[in-house]
Amino acid sequence: MVFWCGALLVGLVSTAFAKLADLATETFRHLSAGGTSPWLLLALPAGFISSGWVAQRYFPGAQGSGIPQAIAARALEGEERRLYLTLRIAAGKFLLTLWGLLCGASIGREGPTVQIGAAIMLASARVGHLAQAKGLILAGSAAGIAAAFNTPLAGIVFAIEEMARTYQSRTNGLVLSTVVIAGIAALAISGSYTYFGEAVAYGNFPRDWLLVGVVGIAGGALGAGFSRSVLSLTRRIRRWKLAPGRKLVVVAGAAGLAVAVTGLLSGGMAFGTSYGEARLAVQGEQLPASFFLAKLLATLASTVSGIPGGLFAPSLSVGAGLGNLIGGLFSASLSFAAVLGMAAYFAGVVQSPMTAFVIVMEMTATQEHALPIMAAAMLGFGVSRLLSPEPLYHGLARLWLADALKLRRREGAA
Repeated sequence: MVFWCGALLVGLVSTAFAKLADLATETFRHLSAGGTSPWLLLALPAGFISSGWVAQRYFPGAQGSGIPQAIAARALEGEERRLYLTLRIAAGKFLLTLWGLLCGASIGREGPTVQIGAAIMLASARVGHLAQAKGLILAGSAAGIAAAFNTPLAGIVFAIEEMARTYQSRTNGLVLSTVVIAGIAALAISGSYTYFGEAVAYGNFPRDWLLVGVVGIAGGALGAGFSRSVLSLTRRIRRWKLAPGRKLVVVAGAAGLAVAVTGLLSGGMAFGTSYGEARLAVQGEQLPASFFLAKLLATLASTVSGIPGGLFAPSLSVGAGLGNLIGGLFSASLSFAAVLGMAAYFAGVVQSPMTAFVIVMEMTATQEHALPIMAAAMLGFGVSRLLSPEPLYHGLARLWLADALKLRRREGAA
């Protein structure tokens, strides 16, 4: 019963998070005149600094995506997992991600939902004296993705491919049960829906196989560039010999200003998740050629700023913009090209090709184009792996593990 209640709570919290995130995004659009108001040059740096300060002061461990923390927690044992997975941290992640979206940061709620789901299931394990804590973290992470997007298959694949990096048959029932229960809770509230709507994609083969190849290679190269930039900048920032408070002000303030400038230059399109723009691309509308680059830069600045927030939805928006641009150059179906771009770029960023093509197919209802979407994701993954051998989330997870080990040494010395 404790396990079922935990899984049910993951679904309810994920659904509430989704609705409040949409509300925060719409409120930002309304207050900022569609993301074109010049006061954003002051408001975004202030919003980023306040979010980073609150996270550092009251919710340490809530910064960034949340997926690296969940991966790191699986590698830790016992009470050390509480460094990154507690209900307190989950509450801070929930509130500060909403605050970031209200400020216009280029972040998503999917990574935070993973950390929140894992924290809830780990808390359930403590309450009910359940075994298999690692499996429950995995299950909570999968349920978070499934409930956030109404993509149950993607949640399961994500848990196996990204979180565990290996298939463990003894936890498959745990993951599946949690995803089903959380999904039922989300379905009862939101109903059945396709996140980006049904794409109007069509491919002309064999001619469009060239499009698949170009989009796959371009998406993988850009995804690798993003991943390497995030890891490099994050490590440089951590090595800066500045007081924590001063470092936070400099980094978060500069990142907020960069997002504000990029967003204003893009006519407001680069703020938030850019869900509306990505949906237009999936529906076959032509986007401005510069959209994908503006969105990529805004997402990079938001990610390295240290504020709580994920990069799933922004990355899918970048991929949709990239595919939309290349599709126009090839005079191909813009909808089809956008879907390919989402799969290729996302696979390039996170280096999880199965998660990429499953989540894109579930979000756009394009199962009839499974083969080209799979090919684009595999090309994106292959190119990214050549250019950036270290996977993004696992590279960031090592930094969180390093922090936990330093704390252990200090406590041992004391």
